[in-house]
Formats: sequence, C-alpha cells, structure tokens
Amino acid sequence: MKIQRFFATTVSAALTEVRETLGPEAVIISNRNVLNGVEILATREDDLSTAIEESVAEQTNPPKVKSPATLEKKRQKNTPETTNADPLVKRLFEEIRDMRSYLEQRPDPSITTEAQAIQKALFGELLAMGFSASLARYMIANLPSDLGSDINNCLQWVKDILLHNVTTLNNDEEFLDQGGIYALVGPTGIGKTTTIAKLAARLVLRHGANKLALVNTDSYRIGAPEQVRIYGKILGVSVYPVENETELKFTLESLKDKHTILIDTVGMSQRDQMITEQLALLSNTKQPIKRLLCLNATSSIDTLNEIVEAYRGSELAGCILTKLDEAVTISNVLEILLLHKLKLFYVASGQRVPEDLDLADREKLINQAFEYRHSRSSKRLKNHELSLLMN
Repeated sequence: MKIQRFFATTVSAALTEVRETLGPEAVIISNRNVLNGVEILATREDDLSTAIEESVAEQTNPPKVKSPATLEKKRQKNTPETTNADPLVKRLFEEIRDMRSYLEQRPDPSITTEAQAIQKALFGELLAMGFSASLARYMIANLPSDLGSDINNCLQWVKDILLHNVTTLNNDEEFLDQGGIYALVGPTGIGKTTTIAKLAARLVLRHGANKLALVNTDSYRIGAPEQVRIYGKILGVSVYPVENETELKFTLESLKDKHTILIDTVGMSQRDQMITEQLALLSNTKQPIKRLLCLNATSSIDTLNEIVEAYRGSELAGCILTKLDEAVTISNVLEILLLHKLKLFYVASGQRVPEDLDLADREKLINQAFEYRHSRSSKRLKNHELSLLMN
C-alpha cells in the first residue's frame, strides 16, 4: 500500500492537497502537528482495501515458502517509497485490530435492561414536555425501582413530586386579607401594570377603595403614569407618582393607614445594571416592601432563570405568572418554581381587568404541562436519538 505524506500550514490546506492528489475518496490514516504546520498521512481507498484483504488472506492461509530467486525478484520490484511505508502499514493494521477488538467487547447498545428501557422512555417524555435535560436526569436518578416498567406509573410519580414541591397560595384570603406593601417587578412588557389593576380590583371588592393606594415609580416609560392613573380613576383608588427614594419614603409614610399598597415599578431587562438600584430603592424604606416577580409563561427556562437570579435579592415574596394564554406549555415555569423554591400567587391569562387573573392552581398547571406530551412536541426525540443521549 502506498502511503503519502502531506504538509501544510493549516489542516484545511492539507486536506485540500490530499483531495487534489488522491481524489475525494482518500483515506486519512493519521494527522499530527509539526513545526510550522500539520502533517497528514493518507492513501487511496482502493489501496487500503487491497492491503486489508491481503492482510486477512495472510492470516487465513499460511504463507508459502518462496525460493531465494523469487524473493530477490520481489525485492527489486519494490520502490523505496513502498519499502519505507511498511512500518506505517504495520501500525495501521495494529490500530485496525485494536478497534475491532474494542467493538467486539463493547456491549450492544440495542440490548437494554428493563430498568434502562423505562429510564429512557421517561427521559424522552420529560424532554417532550419541555423540561430540561437536567431535571429529567434528576428524576431518573431518583426513580423508585418498584414502579415497574409502566411509563404511566413513572409519569404519575413525577406528577406527585411536582405537586409536593410546587408552592402556591392556599386561597385568595392569604393575599387579600394579609395586607401590606407589594411591589410588582420584572422585565419590560411583561404585564405588570395590567396585573396591578387586576389585583387592585380584587382588593377594592374586598376592602373598599379607601383602603387601597397605588404608587407608580415608572416615570421612564411613555404613557406609564397615565395608564396607572386611568386604572386608579376607574377603581376609585388614589395614585401617587414618585421619582426617587426620598419621595417613596415620604409617600409610604403618609399612607400608613392603608390596608394594602401596590407599587408599579420600571420594567428592566434582567441584564440591566439598574436593577440593583431598583432593588435598593425598594429595600431602603421603614416599612417592608414585599416584591412579587412577574414571569412570562412563554419565556424559555434559561431566560426565566436569568430573570429570577437578577431580581431575587431579598424580600422576594413570590411570583405571578403572566401571558399564560400565549404559552404552549408551562413546564418551563414549573421547573423554575422548583429550582428557586418560589411561591406562585396568581396566573394571568389575558388583558381583561379584573377577569383574566386566577389564583394559581398547581394541580391544574401540572396537568396542563403533562397534556402537552401527547401533542406534536418539537422536542420529542426518536428512540435511537435517546440512546445517543443516554449512553
């Protein structure tokens, strides 16, 4: 077999030279970095096939004893290049034998135990629902062995885990009757102002308009103060605009007789450095301000995780889920609630005030996530793809 050496400054240049010399079917035997570039050893595919066939034939049939004249004739025919390549050919055959031995000893991935089969099935179902691979691996690692091979038993076990660990309000009274100061925080366009209007309507029905006050700190967004004032006028609730920490402290001190105060804040990207200033503004008051983080149900797990990390700070009482009507699945939100141990207060599913706001029902939300697995999920993998991920 004729093996040729190719030198070039880059791998791509060397491969181009290989293709131009030996053709598109050239076989790369080895490559290594050398001074000022790379070295590639290659041969033609036909030459390699012939050499392998000859090697197999030699192992099957003992070599015949040749006369000295025949050996001398063969020696004269050999070119220096072929003779010099013999050690390389020997090394190539050794590598092929090692690879064949490895493949023979490696277990067949298609042969799986019953436990491995159910783990693979559960992994695929959780991915199809939109849960991350991290959560899927965690569930599989803790899957009880007594559930058998029924995927429905395994899925019910996952449901029970979620039901036990996702925290929600027990009832409306837990929020409406407790009172206090609440600030809604979160990214721009997430629906904070509309959600405040929905909460305010519930509080007015419960305690009356004179027991509620609305505070607006969003003087940056065009039309934001006017939008809050309109909601306040409709509900008969006073609205107090503030622009800095001093004004906020003074306003809250003057509203001590109110049962509940709702604060509308400036929407900021989770990567905006001004979030730190906003959290400081809400933390440096005599009266404690509880923050409710608004989370967009349509956001990805990674985005939601960034948002929670940015807005967590201290005194984060819980969260409100918005845009539920626009979300295909909410497994992303459920996973974030688990990961950060957040309490879910309400879910918003539209623009109507106050109708499109409901108390969070964790069983209903979890069932919604599990129903999605029966639809045409873009994240559903085929069996052979799952085998690649699981191995």
